[in-house]
Amino acid sequence: MHELLTQLVEAVQLTGNVRSDMNAFLVYHGCPKTADHSVRVAAEARRLAARFGADPSLAQVAGWLHDVSAVFPVAQRTKIARQLRLDVLPEEEIAPMILHQKLSAVMAREIFGIGDAAVLSAIGCHTTLKASASTLDKVVFVADKIAWDQPGKPPYLDGILGALDQSLHQAALRYLDYLWQRRQTLPAVHPWFVAAHRQVTTPAGSSSK
Repeated sequence: MHELLTQLVEAVQLTGNVRSDMNAFLVYHGCPKTADHSVRVAAEARRLAARFGADPSLAQVAGWLHDVSAVFPVAQRTKIARQLRLDVLPEEEIAPMILHQKLSAVMAREIFGIGDAAVLSAIGCHTTLKASASTLDKVVFVADKIAWDQPGKPPYLDGILGALDQSLHQAALRYLDYLWQRRQTLPAVHPWFVAAHRQVTTPAGSSSK
């Protein structure tokens, strides 16, 4: 494990229970709201996975760990990502908040011992999604948007919930299109988001769940 990550867990007693370890880790580092959000995302991801044919247990684990990198201040994430030898895209330098999905995937693997590639993929694209996203990727992406971490009701929520009556694909598309229509207001337009939006709006993409 990288020394940077080792330092994060020196004072945290990890038990192997992912949910309790996630909570202990985030609370210790002053992120109890993120822990609460992660529990809600995990519960929603488990429900969506059961509904749309993904593994509910894997979806739940991804939900618990998708935001563990909240322990890193936004202003430090570019530097930390480079220390962990992650590729940092120009758009992520402009908007380093987005890097938390990549950082969380590394932390899930290195700190929490998650070796399942599907779980790590879902964690690693839960903010932007990506081209050729799996059903599990879409489950965690949509769950994160439904159980969002801001006060009040998400402005896109009714659209996503209605789209779920058609398919998981349509729910993901509804949020991607919501963001696409507002792309001029974003600090940076992430290429994974662009690629995901392009793919899910094509006829070939509409065949996925």
